[in-house]
Amino acid sequence: MSLDPGSEAATTDSSAGRSLYGVDFWLAYLANVLLVTGNALTFRFAEFIAYLGGSETLAGEIFGAGMIAALVARIWLGQSIDRFGPRLIWLVGNVLFLAGAILLPMGGELGSPGRVATLVWVARILYQLGVAGMFACSMVHIQNLAPPWRRTELIGSLGTSGFVGQILGTQLGDAIFRHTPADESRFYVLFWTVAGCGVANLFVVLQLTRRENHEPAAETPGVHRLLTRYWPGPVTLVAMAMGVNLAVSTVFLTRYATALNLSGIGVFFSAFSITAFACRWGFRSWAGRYGRHSMILWGLGGLAVGQLLLLFVRTQFGFLLPAASCGFGHALLFPAVISLGSGKFPVQYRGTGTTLILGFMDLGMIVGAPVLGRIIDQGHKTWGSAQAGFDGMFYTASSFVIATILIYAFTGARQPDTDYPAPGVG
Repeated sequence: MSLDPGSEAATTDSSAGRSLYGVDFWLAYLANVLLVTGNALTFRFAEFIAYLGGSETLAGEIFGAGMIAALVARIWLGQSIDRFGPRLIWLVGNVLFLAGAILLPMGGELGSPGRVATLVWVARILYQLGVAGMFACSMVHIQNLAPPWRRTELIGSLGTSGFVGQILGTQLGDAIFRHTPADESRFYVLFWTVAGCGVANLFVVLQLTRRENHEPAAETPGVHRLLTRYWPGPVTLVAMAMGVNLAVSTVFLTRYATALNLSGIGVFFSAFSITAFACRWGFRSWAGRYGRHSMILWGLGGLAVGQLLLLFVRTQFGFLLPAASCGFGHALLFPAVISLGSGKFPVQYRGTGTTLILGFMDLGMIVGAPVLGRIIDQGHKTWGSAQAGFDGMFYTASSFVIATILIYAFTGARQPDTDYPAPGVG
């Protein structure tokens, strides 16, 4: 019997004798939809900072501060998951997520237009810590359901929930902006809706993890020892490139749409998510047939082309082609990068491995957001045109991805992909 990840026979893990796509998978799917829907609503964060009188640079700096906090927390996050299990850390992350979402609009009220209060910085940091913990636990939980040759497939299948959440969140965000007055009440509605997603997520996670029976590792070496022993290699650079491109779409794309006098970013994220969803399911056997290195190189190509196509957007529907290209790229990259990077670590240290790779995505956003924000502001000042600043951002992001393609092609892509092909795939 073939165990090709794309075959019908592969829907059951023969070692465990249970369906990989059972109740646990779909509860995890629902939890991820709720998390990503809430997070997609915060793609309007730069609009909130602009309402308070802040610049694009300031928006990037506050966003970067949250990502730095999340990156630092990942030093202990992975080991905490390995030691205490995903359930406890998932619930703690959920509480931080809720606290950040509730406090954000209060910081705006304290700051008032023209002044950004310290509470905005604190709330954004709490929120980002929550997202980091919840997302890492979700990835660890789903990987523990699959044998090695099916981890990439299951990560990718769960990841389609993110595309559903992005469509829901960005469309809901656009609707909130259309139907609320342009004052602080708009942002109370926005961020309290984020909190509502967090509350629903909390109940789903409690149900999903109710039977968790975590066995901590017998030995818990320091993070530096684990990284030295199981360093994932050049795939970390790919994760950083993904982070830089996420900074473009999740932080500054809403400002680009506003500069073009467009109604919102829902069209981009709908096209992105629909394309990515279709590619994720359609190409779910790619890892078993062609290997994860191939997925990474093609995925990076999709991101580079998508960033360059954003240069030519002038209407709402101009977002369709760049969104489709970026969606194709992300669909291939995310499961391959997580699976390849975390797979270097033994299963008892899977939490550390997963958070490490997610941490490099964070690092790409940390470095990218403030730099890209300054490029936008400087281009505007130098050329007297907002378009010039955004063009500089897109050229910079795509150039970094192209450089990553060349480096990975001559380094990581030449290393053997030990988990693939799967048994039965010739």
